[in-house]
Amino acid sequence: MNLTPLEIAIIGLIFTWIGFVRTGLGFGGAVLGLPILMLVGGSPIDWLPIIGIHLLFFSSITLSNSLKQVDWPYLKKSLPWIIPAQIMGVIGLLSLSPIIMTVIVYAITSFYAITWITNSNIASKKNWVNRLLLIVGGYISGTSLTGGALLVAVYAANIEVKKLRNTLFVLWFLVVSIKMTAFIYVGVYIDWKFSLLLIPVAGLGHIIGLKSHDKLIKNDAKFKRWIGGALLLVCIIGLIKAVNL
Repeated sequence: MNLTPLEIAIIGLIFTWIGFVRTGLGFGGAVLGLPILMLVGGSPIDWLPIIGIHLLFFSSITLSNSLKQVDWPYLKKSLPWIIPAQIMGVIGLLSLSPIIMTVIVYAITSFYAITWITNSNIASKKNWVNRLLLIVGGYISGTSLTGGALLVAVYAANIEVKKLRNTLFVLWFLVVSIKMTAFIYVGVYIDWKFSLLLIPVAGLGHIIGLKSHDKLIKNDAKFKRWIGGALLLVCIIGLIKAVNL
């Protein structure tokens, strides 16, 4: 992508936002950032490697002193449902056209936005429904890293709050590691230099998110309602743009 200085500045702000959301909520960096990035330009395959590199970098930092605050038993219990579906999702990402993937990302994100606006609860107390959510969330995470909300819905119902974010970071690390390995294996172009240049601005958001985590969790529904409205607008614009290409 040939970017103007203004577009680079906007991308920097978006990655600050992604870093803030990732640590503030413990998830959602991709789902709240990828749709906006695609309005600037490119398709999911252009941005996912950069988002993936950042997630690996910052999750490693966050977990370096917090591995004891991870629910390892539930993580191990859930991975057999998530990982195979995620691998299938990665295959889908690499085989589908950029336009189709763009429409899929906006459609999935629109669904999340509507659930946040209406404060709808995705989780269920039935085991088979939770397993289905893990499978679907794993597949969507494989295609676009936007399946976090479905996975979080199940994890939040089974993991105590103080261990939730760190457990999710371990999950994201595993999911992204598989995706990045696939990118490298098939020769997807990864702009390592641009990724590294964006780390400082993403780091700023990361720090703000760490300091805001407790407040965001206490006002989770209100925060998601406002963000859901803005995100739905972004998705509508993005879908119109994608369809008219």
